[in-house]
Amino acid sequence: QVQLVESGGGLVQAGGSLRLSCAASGSIFSIRTMGWYRQAPGKQRGLVAAITSGGSTNYTDSVKGRFTISRDNAKNTVYLQMNSLKPEDTAVYYCNADIKEGSWYNYFRGYWGQGTQVTVSS
Repeated sequence: QVQLVESGGGLVQAGGSLRLSCAASGSIFSIRTMGWYRQAPGKQRGLVAAITSGGSTNYTDSVKGRFTISRDNAKNTVYLQMNSLKPEDTAVYYCNADIKEGSWYNYFRGYWGQGTQVTVSS
């Protein structure tokens, strides 16, 4: 059984910063891509940022230059440093990871965290 546990959300004023963390635990052989998605009320869930096991990153345009994704492979943890936050960043943020549960598996399976609320006040 694999679990992703997020932390670090909260309420912050516009221009402030937050750091999200997501730790994967359980039956894990390897993790490929890890990422952060967000979903605002009435909107679809969309990619914020992603990072491969080798450290290549990808960001949605609206957060480039403000958010930084990183990961600690030894801890199976991914982070999202969010700076210069704007009210439009308000959403539930979800962690996602592509995980191979054993060496005998021939596929990676996507797992989701439970979500953490980020609210940016103007």
